[in-house]
Amino acid sequence: MMNVMTTTAVREITVAHSPDSDDAFMFYGLATGKVRVAGIKFTHTLCDIETLNRAALAGQYDVTAISFHAYPYIQERYALLTSGGSVGEGYGPMLVASKPLPPEQVTRRTVAVPGTMTTAYLALKLYDRKAQTEVVPFDEIIPQVLAGKYEAGLIIHEGQLTFAKSGLHKALDLGEWWRGQTGLPLPLGGNAIRRDLGFELTLSVSSALKHSIQYALDHRTEALAYAMQFARDLDTQLADKFVAMYVNERTLDYGDEGRRAVEELLRRGYREGIIPHAPKVDWVG
Repeated sequence: MMNVMTTTAVREITVAHSPDSDDAFMFYGLATGKVRVAGIKFTHTLCDIETLNRAALAGQYDVTAISFHAYPYIQERYALLTSGGSVGEGYGPMLVASKPLPPEQVTRRTVAVPGTMTTAYLALKLYDRKAQTEVVPFDEIIPQVLAGKYEAGLIIHEGQLTFAKSGLHKALDLGEWWRGQTGLPLPLGGNAIRRDLGFELTLSVSSALKHSIQYALDHRTEALAYAMQFARDLDTQLADKFVAMYVNERTLDYGDEGRRAVEELLRRGYREGIIPHAPKVDWVG
């Protein structure tokens, strides 16, 4: 058992993240009580990322996973934690189609996207401002493209590893495209914390999350077994691969390059008129 710190009064901290194997792996220590903080009780809520983005607009949770695209909309109420990020190292959301097509033709079709506040959507719009889109729940995009309702989809989460098995064709990996444009990794999502928690509590929560990630990395087999209950359509080998893609040393700390990537992504989004608010990235913890 790992105890992070000692406090006197018990405080409930609401934590929200997506029901995906990488997030489950990351929060394994906290969710199962392997990592505890004296004086703090963590309660967990699982929602899809676009729902969490919208909830953050109202400050619903103390700590929440968000798409980086959503941060400028909530930056007055939340700061970004220095750990807990999902970053694509030359890979990321994928533009897929029901038949082989070059990406510039795919974006002339209506693309099913997982939400307009997702980083996937921002990256697609940075690639092609004129891309035609329609919002579809992320776990319905592949089935609806296969059913012919849409000719193309923008896929996130485990779909990045399973789309080919479904019979779809990759038109563009936006993480690869972003790397070619900037030389940087593509930051997809991170954890934000309410500013009104105060300095000491923020540091305690930040430390607890970082310890949870480290605990999972140090106890990979048991953490992966826990995460498997959230691994849609993945066997253990693929789930392990997916988790490794998005929970690693960069998740413990973005580092200078990772922070620069977040700032560059949001700066470009604002410059291109996709994001209406000038980003003011603030890191805590």
